Amino acid sequence: MTAAPPPGTGGPAEPDRPGAPDPSTPDPSGAVDPPDDVAAAAATGVRDPEPAPEADGTWKRMHPVTPLVRGWAVLAVLLFFVVQQRGERAFSPGDGGGDAFGRFQLVFTLGLVGVGALVVAAWAYVTWRFTRFRVGEEVVELRTGVLFRQHRRVRLDRLQAVDVVQPLVARLTGLSELKLEVAGGSGSDVSLAYLRSADAQRLRRTLLARAAGVQVDETGEAPEAPEREVLQVPVDRLLLSMLRSVWPVLGAVALVVLVVVVLVTGEPGIAFGLVPAVLGVATGVWGAFARGFGFRIAASPDGLRLRHGLTETRAQTVPPGRVQAVRLRQPLLWRGPDWWAMEMDVAGYAGGGADDAGKETVLLPVGTRAQAVEVLSLLLPDPGCEDPAGVLGSGLEGTGRTHGWVDAPRSARWLDPVAWRRRGYRTTGTALLVRSGRLVRQLDVVPHERTQSLGLEQGPLQRRLGLATVTAHATPGPVRPRAEHLAAPDAARLLAEQAARARAARSSAGPERWMEDLAAASRGAAGATGGTPEGAGPTAEGTGASPVQERRPDVVARPGAPGREDAP
Repeated sequence: MTAAPPPGTGGPAEPDRPGAPDPSTPDPSGAVDPPDDVAAAAATGVRDPEPAPEADGTWKRMHPVTPLVRGWAVLAVLLFFVVQQRGERAFSPGDGGGDAFGRFQLVFTLGLVGVGALVVAAWAYVTWRFTRFRVGEEVVELRTGVLFRQHRRVRLDRLQAVDVVQPLVARLTGLSELKLEVAGGSGSDVSLAYLRSADAQRLRRTLLARAAGVQVDETGEAPEAPEREVLQVPVDRLLLSMLRSVWPVLGAVALVVLVVVVLVTGEPGIAFGLVPAVLGVATGVWGAFARGFGFRIAASPDGLRLRHGLTETRAQTVPPGRVQAVRLRQPLLWRGPDWWAMEMDVAGYAGGGADDAGKETVLLPVGTRAQAVEVLSLLLPDPGCEDPAGVLGSGLEGTGRTHGWVDAPRSARWLDPVAWRRRGYRTTGTALLVRSGRLVRQLDVVPHERTQSLGLEQGPLQRRLGLATVTAHATPGPVRPRAEHLAAPDAARLLAEQAARARAARSSAGPERWMEDLAAASRGAAGATGGTPEGAGPTAEGTGASPVQERRPDVVARPGAPGREDAP
């Protein structure tokens, strides 16, 4: 059954949809559960082609192996500590070849662990039985809780990102976690863990199609959108970038100091006190390598696709227009090969937990300048200025007021003697650019329509020197644009003009269902040529061209390309 076109497209009346409320049927949130999958399939009589079973509007459970995937780590850690504490005494040599009482303690403790494992398994099973989800045309619902029930609803038109995550144990069992990121505070995301990997991928395609306003065919399953690979980070470059970071240098210096101290004092035991610190650094380095391993970026009609991970693989899909801000960063030791790293702010990632810190907001772990510019052009197709290459080059490594940049005055050197020459801002017709950093160069890019609010700060020393700082607030995240230590008149002018630009940009922003504007454009072209009838909405078959690619002019990397003038 073909879903109805989006409102306002002039299509036929909307038929009954799976998951849509029906006044003639009981409320699904009541005590009576909807029918099981087998009964629903028998009632509809669908045989071939098979509909997408995860998105047919009925309540589903997670995969039955979910309790095992979730609880194995707790049992493994508990068993490790038991063996470590009791095993040495149980099998230590003694008069009778070992400590009998220690063995009894070990067996008794293992029995307690077995009973605890049964209790944990029973609780995990009950929790799995009480956890259900339902995917409708416009919302995703999740019910959880045994003693305290929770019913959550996620509107698909507010979807910020969709991630398919596979921890190591889930990969071994062929399962995946589907994470739906929506705008909100901590805990606003919805996690469907765990599903079969094929089911998770199919559900991801369906959710993105419905969130974009794309009609699917009668099978109810959206096909895989075509994609164009943009870049792939080589493993050798990732390793070299980590070697050129500050942590290996500090580690080498600490090692030399430690060797000198041990030789002078003659106390090798001092080295054991640094074991926790060494393990912490090693864990951080390994985590950075595992997160950046196999990093790939691709552009598709449903958004920007990021794939990465070694032990835990993560496939992120960020729909168009959901990136709130971007930061390009270059450490001091990366200047030789001219490498850059990129981070992003996405509303759904703002409330991510500590386990996801550094995993979701990385847009590019390390890349050449040309690759960083290409990725930026995907997110900001129209630079909004006449000389984008010069403007961007000045923002990445320049100083002064070349290419229209407004820099900090000379009096700022009293507050920032190292990097005051690099501080400044530049506005174009589409974005606000803020540069900073002398040892670690940074360039923050915020589209005007993503500016949520602005702030003007002026401390006592700044007031005496005639300086001020302007902060552009987007969503919480690693990118926090701050134009620091500007001349007070420049800061006041930026505050007023940027507020007007942001207001005008938001008023002309596209719809939340990002494929509707593409469909409107295609309907207008078809009406002029007598093609597709007016009122036909976008379909899954008609979305082969990526809106990112169609709108992406190659002007960011080409000096002298035509573009829009800056807003007054």
